[in-house]
Amino acid sequence: MTPDYRTFLPDDARQLAELESRACAHGWSAAQYQDSVRCGHQFHGLFASNQLQGFAVTQSVLDEAELLNIVIDPQWQGQGLGKQLLRELSATLAASGARRLFLEVRAGNAVARSLYASQGFVENGRRKNYYPCADGREDAVLMETTL
Repeated sequence: MTPDYRTFLPDDARQLAELESRACAHGWSAAQYQDSVRCGHQFHGLFASNQLQGFAVTQSVLDEAELLNIVIDPQWQGQGLGKQLLRELSATLAASGARRLFLEVRAGNAVARSLYASQGFVENGRRKNYYPCADGREDAVLMETTL
């Protein structure tokens, strides 16, 4: 069953933080998700039978958008949901006037970098020692695509 895409406004930031804590070691807290809601960021989700399988958070300014976070529930990873979510949110952002989509990703996150490259993102810079990690710091890779 292909999950349904829709934008949504989360009513439980803890649910998002819990889902992300299952997916990665350095996720956002519930407070960070609450701040995103207050800031007016856009939430994009994939739902099957009203169960959230993955989501993304974006912000838009004029004709540019930034992917702030993307999470796929670990039980649904490896099934193309990341690609589906990126395609759907890109179409939604383009329809609202965005022409470019930016993101940053941990240099060591080869799976995510491969996903982004498969969807047309190209590397356009680095932030040295940006992210904390188990053995110190790691770079953020900056990427962008045209919508």
